[in-house]
Amino acid sequence: MLQLKNIGATLGSFSLAGISFEVDNGDYLALLGVSGAGKTVLLEVLAGLVRPEQGQVLLRGEDITEKKIQRRRIGLVYQDLCLFPHLSVWENIAYPLKGKQGSRVESGRRIRFLAFETGVEHLLQRYPATLSGGEAQRVALARTLAADPDILLLDEPLSNLDVKLKAGLRALLQRIHQSGKTVIHVTHDFMEAATLANKVAVIEAGKLIQFGTPEEVFRHPRTEFVARFSGVKNLFACHVKPNDGDGGLLEAMVAGKLSIGFLGNHKQEQGFVMVPQQDIIVSEQPINSSAVNQYPGLIREVYLSGSGMELIVDAGVEFVVSVSRESCERMGLNPGKQVWLAFKASAVRFVEA
Repeated sequence: MLQLKNIGATLGSFSLAGISFEVDNGDYLALLGVSGAGKTVLLEVLAGLVRPEQGQVLLRGEDITEKKIQRRRIGLVYQDLCLFPHLSVWENIAYPLKGKQGSRVESGRRIRFLAFETGVEHLLQRYPATLSGGEAQRVALARTLAADPDILLLDEPLSNLDVKLKAGLRALLQRIHQSGKTVIHVTHDFMEAATLANKVAVIEAGKLIQFGTPEEVFRHPRTEFVARFSGVKNLFACHVKPNDGDGGLLEAMVAGKLSIGFLGNHKQEQGFVMVPQQDIIVSEQPINSSAVNQYPGLIREVYLSGSGMELIVDAGVEFVVSVSRESCERMGLNPGKQVWLAFKASAVRFVEA
C-alpha cells in the first residue's frame, strides 16, 4: 500500500498543499487535472525527485519520504521519454539490469521477455532516433519495467499519439495492470481515466479536489470543476427552492425560467444541477411516466458522436441529448423539429457551488 499524508511542496510560485490519499497494491490510479495543476510535481514527490516540505510518503508502512529514487522501487516514465540516444533499444532496456545479480543469460531472457510483452522485439537493434513516438514509448516502458518496480509512474503516456497507437498502448497498459503491477498515470483526459483506472484523483491548483472510483467521481462530481472536467455537458447554474416536505423532492430554477425537480436534502440555495445526457428520453409527444421533468423543446443541431447521435435541444435552456442512430432516423430527429424531453428526478445530480 502507498500512502500520502498531508503532502506539501513548493516549486517557485507553485505549491502542492494537503495531498492525502491511499493506493492499494494492484491499483491503477489516474491523476487527473489540467496542465499546471501539479500532477507531474506529485509524481516527482512519489519518485523522490522532489522533497516535500511537509507530510509523509509511506510504502507498505515504511516512511520513504527521504529516500532517494534509486532506493524506492518506483519506476517513472516521463512524457518526453529520455531514452539514451547513443544506446540501442536492447541496451536501453538492459540499462537498469547493470550491476544486478544474475547471469548474462538471465538478463538476456529478461530483455527479450519485456521486448515481447511491449511489442518491440523487432526493434532491439535500432536506435531511439529511428523510432516512432509509439515505439519509443513502448521502449521506455520496457526499460522501466526491467528494474521490476513495485509502482509504475506514467506521465501523460498516451499524449501526442494517433488513435491507432493510443489504442495499442492502452491495451499494453491494461495488460501491465492485469499482471498485478500498481500504476499511477497522469493525464488530462477523463476518458483515459475512465477506461484504464479503478481509482481517480482530481487535482486542481495543487489541491486534491476529489478521490474515488471512476463511477464515484464521474457520476457524482462534488464540484463544478470536476463536473465540467469530466465532460458533463448538461450542467446548469441554479437557485434551489426550499423543500416543502414533498418526499425529498427539491426544485432547481435554471436561468430564472426552467424548473428542474431533483431528489436530496441539500441546504445550499445556490449550486448546479447535472443531467446526464444518456438519461434524457426524447419523444414526439408527452410521455406517461414517472419522470417529473418533462419539457417541450426545439431541436437546434444534430451531431454524429462515437456512441450514436447527439441532439442540441432548446427547452428554455439547451440540453445535450444522446440517442441511437436508429431512433434518430425513425423519429426524423432533424434541426427544426419539435420534441419532448423527459428525465427522472433521480437522474439529476446537485453539485455545490
